[in-house]
Amino acid sequence: MPATASVVVPFTPKDSEPDDAPAAIPERASRYPEMRYMGSKKRLLPWIHEVLETLDFETALDPFSGTGSVAYLMKTMGRRVVASDFLNFSSLVAKATIENNRTHLDGKAVKQLLDRSRSAHSFIEDTFNGVFYTREDLQFLDSISGNIRLLQHPHQQALAFSALFRSCLKRQPRGVFTLSGDLSRYDDGRRDLRLTIEEHFLEQVEVYNAAVCDNGRRNLAYRSDVFELPKKAIDLVYLDPPYVPRADDNCYIKRYHFLEGLSCYWQGMPVDQTTKVKKIAKKHTPFNYRRNAVDAFERMFAKFSNSQIVLSYSSNGYPDLDQLISLLRRHKDTVKVFEKPHRYHFGTHKNVSRAAVTEYLIVGR
Repeated sequence: MPATASVVVPFTPKDSEPDDAPAAIPERASRYPEMRYMGSKKRLLPWIHEVLETLDFETALDPFSGTGSVAYLMKTMGRRVVASDFLNFSSLVAKATIENNRTHLDGKAVKQLLDRSRSAHSFIEDTFNGVFYTREDLQFLDSISGNIRLLQHPHQQALAFSALFRSCLKRQPRGVFTLSGDLSRYDDGRRDLRLTIEEHFLEQVEVYNAAVCDNGRRNLAYRSDVFELPKKAIDLVYLDPPYVPRADDNCYIKRYHFLEGLSCYWQGMPVDQTTKVKKIAKKHTPFNYRRNAVDAFERMFAKFSNSQIVLSYSSNGYPDLDQLISLLRRHKDTVKVFEKPHRYHFGTHKNVSRAAVTEYLIVGR
């Protein structure tokens, strides 16, 4: 299908406002419990909301939902949302916050989760002692992992896991699981490093309970690769794939393997004992490699050609903007590019790397 239009819309801050000034988004969305996560769009939500508000849609799919902030934004906008991710821990977060409309972790459930009277397995303590966390933290993770599975409601299980994932990230100085052993050099005195994972967990239960909201729609969450999702009529698809960066890599398993293993107690995910941080095997995605990336984008655009497409992308990714526009033009009459300067802040230590990029929302209609 040939395109009839292609427009670039630069970001223009309102009079006398800095580029990062907050915009009007649903108040609940602004309080979403975002995790420290590579490529997080949390700080870009006002801009994303501004663009989404210009589009006519009632149903939305986010097949790379990550920590769920954009899917949750669309949920608070009153749309019916389907969220999916190929990582199990991300799909559980979506089940807790996107699919779940009413279920909370009440006092009875929390008491059950903290019960240490049951005999617990010791896989986490045995495997990760001296790698991540204190022995006390590891014993707590072994205990609560068994207790979560005793909860009857799947949304309660998902809430408990979400609170646990965020607790583990807060307790980890860099927010990633690529470093092991003595991490005291990253200790900048922040409160998150003083609390135990159990203390974090109790706080995060309240945070995720507060995130539960009912938008009057039947929202869904899946664990699935984008190409394996069933074809359904969807008005708008928001795509935020793990694009190939110009430097380093985009491997989420490398950075978050501990959370992925924790999400299923490493069942079916054997640990590579030869690695310092006890990695699990990478999950294949064509978006990890230059040789496959262009074909992957082409197949993805073709798969969702009957929906409006909103592609979130960055100037430091491969393929470049012109090539993506060309690919999308094969399937859409009109392509409009919204752009905004952005600076990623990943990590909290004093030497954190800050990458200045241009963020794009490439809209095909």
